Amino acid sequence: MAKAKDAFRTISEVAEWLDTPTHVLRFWESKFSQIKPVKGAGGRRYYRPTDMDLLGGIKQLLHEDGLTIKGTQKLLREKGVKYVAGLGQSMTDPTPDVKVAPKPAPKPAPVKAAPKPAPAAPVQDAFPFVDETPPPALQIDLPDLPTDLPDIPGRLLGQISTDTAAIREQAAAIAPLLARLEALRDGMQNA
Repeated sequence: MAKAKDAFRTISEVAEWLDTPTHVLRFWESKFSQIKPVKGAGGRRYYRPTDMDLLGGIKQLLHEDGLTIKGTQKLLREKGVKYVAGLGQSMTDPTPDVKVAPKPAPKPAPVKAAPKPAPAAPVQDAFPFVDETPPPALQIDLPDLPTDLPDIPGRLLGQISTDTAAIREQAAAIAPLLARLEALRDGMQNA
């Protein structure tokens, strides 16, 4: 059997009516001194229909209109409980008399056309000293490595290979990079 309109409601009934969690209603009670539910002997809250109307107005201001808690508190001080109670969902009157005028939508800022990007300069114009032709192969002559290296763990030597053929292969692999770096250095010194 449904309750009468003027019956007191528990916090869970109010939460279901407003579609708001009970912890939010308890938080609002701590922030808005105007919300004063009747508390039973066990501390259980019972909300009057006027309390429910006020909660409906507070929900409207906070969740729908986007006001802050401080803004809602200020509105309650300036306009009063009846004004705020009339803004939202009502338990006592299905058609509230007071409505907040809708805020005008902010005018959109004029859209500026993006500036056309300047044509990209070719790489050679930006770096005239860069030569795209492959550098000549460098001939690297390495001295023979000593074969009588001390017995030191590889981690201390950085795991350097003692094989001269492997070292020559690595040197040949990085030779084009070295040549290019030298060309860049010379170009920067001449610029």
